[in-house]
Amino acid sequence: MKTVRVKLKRKQGTEDLPLPQYMSDAASGMDLYAAVESDLTLKHSEIKLVPTGLYIELPFGYEAQLRPRSGLALKHGLTLLNTPGTIDSDYRGEIGIILCNFGKEPFVVKRGLRIAQMVIQPVVRAELIEVDQLEESNRGEGGFGHTGH
Repeated sequence: MKTVRVKLKRKQGTEDLPLPQYMSDAASGMDLYAAVESDLTLKHSEIKLVPTGLYIELPFGYEAQLRPRSGLALKHGLTLLNTPGTIDSDYRGEIGIILCNFGKEPFVVKRGLRIAQMVIQPVVRAELIEVDQLEESNRGEGGFGHTGH
């Protein structure tokens, strides 16, 4: 498994929260924690920006992807609206989680709750080449549901 160094800074007043951490040896995502000052209630279909109190400096050529936690999604209907959210290597602002409650019941975000995962990935940039025609494929222009499933 490859390792990359990522610089991290905490917002003043969040020293009580754990740093992002991998919850198992094989985990690809680090859990991020809610840095809310007080309980934050998300009603059904409500969207709120939840602070993490963290700032990162990614090396050039890397991004951080923000993803929902599967347990919160399954049990409570919580997800991130811009999944996966992207943090570019030149962003220096606080990491915020755009959390939405698709569950039937209000959900309370408490300080220190694990609210999302952050995955560090290398970035590959595409060189676009405009052409008059694309090569044929077995699928062709078949779109959503084209296989009948």
